[in-house]
Amino acid sequence: MAYYIALIHKEPDSGYGMSFPDVPGVTAVADTLDEAMREASAALGFAFEDWTGDRPTSRTLDALRRDPEFLDHSADAVVAAVTPAS
Repeated sequence: MAYYIALIHKEPDSGYGMSFPDVPGVTAVADTLDEAMREASAALGFAFEDWTGDRPTSRTLDALRRDPEFLDHSADAVVAAVTPAS
């Protein structure tokens, strides 16, 4: 099964926010990192349930690191690989 790279952001006094460079508009938020990882997987699975057309291609971390926009957005983020829930 394919995985998607997620960016995890955490600001002081807030929860963990996760976004996916290859799946714009899909996000997850949770109070703990463990919850955020579960929520991110669920969010991807939910998004893909009703996805019309081909699913977005998931780029490798190496490919993403060649993308200036990714480098900008990931500068203060933790990077994780997330598999969509089925």
